[in-house]
Amino acid sequence: MIIGVTGGIGSGKSTVARAFGELGIGWVDADDVAREVVAPGEPALAAIAERFGSQVIDSDGCLNRAALRQIIFEDPSQRVWLESVTHPRIRERLLAHLAQLSALSPYVLLVSPLLFESGQDRLVQRTLVVDIPEDEQLARTLARDHVSETQVRAILAAQLSRDERLARADDVIDNSHGIDDTRQQVSALDQRYRTSITRT
Repeated sequence: MIIGVTGGIGSGKSTVARAFGELGIGWVDADDVAREVVAPGEPALAAIAERFGSQVIDSDGCLNRAALRQIIFEDPSQRVWLESVTHPRIRERLLAHLAQLSALSPYVLLVSPLLFESGQDRLVQRTLVVDIPEDEQLARTLARDHVSETQVRAILAAQLSRDERLARADDVIDNSHGIDDTRQQVSALDQRYRTSITRT
């Protein structure tokens, strides 16, 4: 069984994934895989450099994420192009990682901020949304990423609304009450997921 874990920026998806990991559950982060497919030497990075030029490549040959992020949030059509190049490659690599983990874990997590938007929810059997209020998302992201409020709001606008994400969730973790509370919710869900696998 694959559980898709998602939530808005700054909601604490990685914190929740690590809590599941402490219980012996394997997980793949779509953001990590997204970085893999644009690493130096990868075809996707070559395509990005060809389209946008040297401004999106650092001196060490790696992708300049800040420069690319600014381009795609200023011009949504460029984001569509970028996703057409990266999403199929991300999907292929996600499936390979998930297949490896499934041999070692009773169920696995696919952690993805764009689970619904990218269609990755079609790869999973259940969806788990990590939820916090939007003003908390904004504050956490500003403190963590050192980006402008305008850029964070643009990222929020590009993601599903909180209400729509919650409406599409099979399960929800409220991550606004501290790590101990979150771990308790994770433990309860872990028991439920293990039980459902046993029944099937």
